[in-house]
Amino acid sequence: MLNVKKYSVTGEEIGTVELPESLFNIETKGNQNALIYEVLNMYRANQRQGTSSCKSRADVHGSTRKLFRQKGTGSARPGNLRTPLRVGGGAAFGPKPHDWYRHIPKKKKRLALKVALTECARQNQISIIENLNYSKPDTKAAKALLEKISPERARTLVLIDGSDASIVKSFRNIPFVSSDRADGIYAYEVLRCNNLVITEAALAKMMEVFSK
Repeated sequence: MLNVKKYSVTGEEIGTVELPESLFNIETKGNQNALIYEVLNMYRANQRQGTSSCKSRADVHGSTRKLFRQKGTGSARPGNLRTPLRVGGGAAFGPKPHDWYRHIPKKKKRLALKVALTECARQNQISIIENLNYSKPDTKAAKALLEKISPERARTLVLIDGSDASIVKSFRNIPFVSSDRADGIYAYEVLRCNNLVITEAALAKMMEVFSK
């Protein structure tokens, strides 16, 4: 049984919440580190745009005429202006647009997420708060809430149910703090944070989506 502290919207401790073991206390048969390594590599590769590009000697402008004769000059044997050895020439083995996308199997992705959540729970990095309800963006209130939950300055991830613009805007200007939808998180986000703050509605949504 995993119990974590529950806080009010003002940051006051009001009780505890039992975390579902199907998400926060799982045991895998294989090598967990190998699973996390594979899934994180796939995730980070999929974030790459693959638009880096530079001109090769075939793409730059310039005459293809040989600049000097081959022998008798006492110097090197230069080719044309497009050679990578000359200023303004093409790049040798430079980057070209490339699709870095790698498919992440759904079962592996979800298992890696559960492993990451389990690790957070074991390190006591999870807090539950009441459902947030900001009528308008309120960064001051959001900052005061987090300072009471985790006084130390650390990377924090706030999980909410849905994408309420007022809540997102309240947290996005706070340094080292990010927010995301509970039904769209990845193992990378969980492992990257030091504190995981989950609303009650977000926890229910995670159980609905990821417990299967």
